[in-house]
Amino acid sequence: MKNLGKVVVLSTGLLVGGLGSGGALSVSPISIEHVEAASINKTTFQTTANLRLRTGAGTKYKTILTIPKGKVIYATEKKGSYYKVSYSYSSKGMTYKKSGWVSQSYVKEYYKYLTTSGTYYFTKKNASLYSTPDTKKKAVGTIANGNGFYSTQKVVNSIGKTWYKVTYKGKSVYIFSGDVYKSAVQTLAKKNYQINSATYVYSSYGPSYTRLITIPKGTVVSSVKMVGNWYEVSFNGKKGYVYKNYMQVVPSQTAENPPVNGANEVNYLVMDDLNMRQAGAGSLILAVIPKGTSVKSTGKKLDDWYQVTYNGKTGYVFKGYVKEYKLTDYRFIDLRTKSTVTAKQINDYIAANVKGKTSVLVSKGQAFIDAGKKYGVNSLYLAAHAIHESGFGTSNISIGKKNLFGYGAYDSAPFVGAYRFSSVEQCINYVAQKIKADYLNPKGAHFQGAMLGYRTNDSKGKRITSKSIGMNYYYASDPLWGNGIARHMQKILAFNAKNYEHPAVNTTYPALPGIPVGKDKFPAGIQAKAKKDISSTIKKDTKFLLLEKANDFNLKVNVNSKDITIKVPFSSYYDYFTVLNLGRVSGSSYLNVRPDPSTGKKEIAVLHLNDYVQLVLDSKGNIVTDKTKTWYQIKLSTGNTGWVSTTYIVRELK
Repeated sequence: MKNLGKVVVLSTGLLVGGLGSGGALSVSPISIEHVEAASINKTTFQTTANLRLRTGAGTKYKTILTIPKGKVIYATEKKGSYYKVSYSYSSKGMTYKKSGWVSQSYVKEYYKYLTTSGTYYFTKKNASLYSTPDTKKKAVGTIANGNGFYSTQKVVNSIGKTWYKVTYKGKSVYIFSGDVYKSAVQTLAKKNYQINSATYVYSSYGPSYTRLITIPKGTVVSSVKMVGNWYEVSFNGKKGYVYKNYMQVVPSQTAENPPVNGANEVNYLVMDDLNMRQAGAGSLILAVIPKGTSVKSTGKKLDDWYQVTYNGKTGYVFKGYVKEYKLTDYRFIDLRTKSTVTAKQINDYIAANVKGKTSVLVSKGQAFIDAGKKYGVNSLYLAAHAIHESGFGTSNISIGKKNLFGYGAYDSAPFVGAYRFSSVEQCINYVAQKIKADYLNPKGAHFQGAMLGYRTNDSKGKRITSKSIGMNYYYASDPLWGNGIARHMQKILAFNAKNYEHPAVNTTYPALPGIPVGKDKFPAGIQAKAKKDISSTIKKDTKFLLLEKANDFNLKVNVNSKDITIKVPFSSYYDYFTVLNLGRVSGSSYLNVRPDPSTGKKEIAVLHLNDYVQLVLDSKGNIVTDKTKTWYQIKLSTGNTGWVSTTYIVRELK
């Protein structure tokens, strides 16, 4: 009989062999040594039976120990039907870690399911939805950027990825944590809002949900709840959500804020140096009204010309160069005027709202009075603006950087990007100078009237020029930004139109201030990696140390033991580099550093809110955590290492 050749079966415990010339079947075991070990993503398994941990990938190797059923192990390599794993256990008060090989037949992938307090998440890009907390199966659907979910469960899967269990259109699905950001629900004081453009009421907080009903422009609804950027409303028996850009506050008249004489008089803001003529086009020029001047309307019109009064004269101006407004509330006062507000009134309002929280604005009322006087800016407005932007001085940026107005903060890196000021007073004076030189100055690049004003956006969030006026035109894309500041002004000092009908306007304009001096210094050992060529020295994939970030966004880095300075657009820094191990303390005024990943031993150091920390990296450049992934190992400035809870650390520039 002819030899029919060899038959090979790889490392399954079967036999290999063939038919010999004599016809007898000869067999011999294949050695697993013929199979090469391959690295795999670190994967968490749970044993399904008492399982031997061996020195090699096969039953012929010595048993190191037996791992009990139900224990969690971590695999990093695979060879045939065996995994190379690490296993930690405790004995007599000591913790041990052993590595070896186990058969794949007695393990299953381990997913950690955790019940959480109800949390809202919104998609930050188009995201896929899955039936399980992984991508092993085809996605069951996708959802667009800007849609929200409510979740009470998170899952850390076998390869360490975190997923949230959510409900979408009546079905339970999972969404990857990297595709969403955490948001909040706000309980509001009941207030009336007017729909500024026809839109829909959605069944939930996002345009991908069911449209319940169309809500026409001009409709007045009330709301006491806001999820992310979505107001909860009821209309014609339907309860759902409307996006904030379609909601504007309906001013209410209360005993605190009664109607006043002149509040309903129409005024026009002159948008360019403008001829006032005797009787419309081609008639005698009576005066040239400077850009930024407010004039009163008489109510008369002549075709496309409006009759107004200016400096005791009455004439006509062309409608294309003016915008109408009414002096109904603080949104429309000239911010170049003095306020009668006192430092005590500002301080009392801040103190009443801080309620025990840490705030850098406590007792800082006089700083607003002084800056307003120095630069000719309404001090009540300055205080309200700072309060509005900084949450009464309690925001991380205001506490960590004395930055009350968010200057320099980009969505991609709000804390690191924000300017660092040496004091609250320096910040207030800087912003007062900048606002007066630019937004309140008729020659400024961002002048659209020396008032808070308002902004109207279309359905795509783009500004409607003809329906926008004042600082809100350029300063903020949020149509309710001016409303928010005016509301704080009203609560500090009730509005009285008589104080602003014939105001003394300060028309002295300082030069634009330069970027203030300040920098963020990072701990030693903060590693970054270039994602593209940044300079002649830093090419794509080059690793370097991040040392400092200046307010002007110059970055001091160390490459090949040499300090150099680079600059990239910070609004899109992630296109240029990623930082591997920069953390920052968040959510607590102080944070204990422990000698091991537990609270059982006394702290070895204490960190404070907004301190930067160096997270320890392993040999592969991964952040070192404990097996539960709830503790980070960090390196202190002393050179010692310790452990901190991941709950109170945010990753920066990752």
